[in-house]
Amino acid sequence: MARRPWVDQEACISCGLCSSVCPEVFRFAENGKSEVYDPAGAPEKKIQEAIDGCPVQCISWKD
Repeated sequence: MARRPWVDQEACISCGLCSSVCPEVFRFAENGKSEVYDPAGAPEKKIQEAIDGCPVQCISWKD
């Protein structure tokens, strides 16, 4: 995988949308914020849905 999803935990509001859209990739970390735990767990299209749906736009792709 050339690029990986990344969550800016400073900006995350813990709404849970990303983990509900794509639970194969996103989950809540111990600090209550979303994190990427398996960047290859779902097709990029499904990860992009979570990125696009984030209300504070704190998820992005990193090369």
